[in-house]
Amino acid sequence: MADGFNPRGIWQPNGRAFSQGVIQGPGQVVHVTGQVAWDEHDQVVGIGDAEAQMEQCVRNVRTVLAEVGGALDDIVSMTVYFVDRMDLPAIQRVRSRYFTAGTAPASILIQVAGLVVPELRVELVPIAVVPHDRFRRP
Repeated sequence: MADGFNPRGIWQPNGRAFSQGVIQGPGQVVHVTGQVAWDEHDQVVGIGDAEAQMEQCVRNVRTVLAEVGGALDDIVSMTVYFVDRMDLPAIQRVRSRYFTAGTAPASILIQVAGLVVPELRVELVPIAVVPHDRFRRP
């Protein structure tokens, strides 16, 4: 599990579901390919709906991590690419449903002109550390 911290004397997450720093515990590092709102049939989920797309991205990440014995709480760092600043509240709402103050990953939010197809609004690129006692090779 990620061990997040937020030192005093620096700007705070204020409920935005990230940690200023994360201590990586022992385990197998898993780099996850950028996950977008494609379902298992390569169809975009939630066209025009950033919250629905973020939920699909999280489902995809969870599926990848589960394959090696991991869970969302094992994510230590996550880069979030997004297209429209108006989607930030939806992105934060979804993140807050899945990450708490103690397990929230270090995070980067990057606004981009577009993603791989025009219907996509958000992409997640997480790095996780799955503890040795849970890790299994697929």
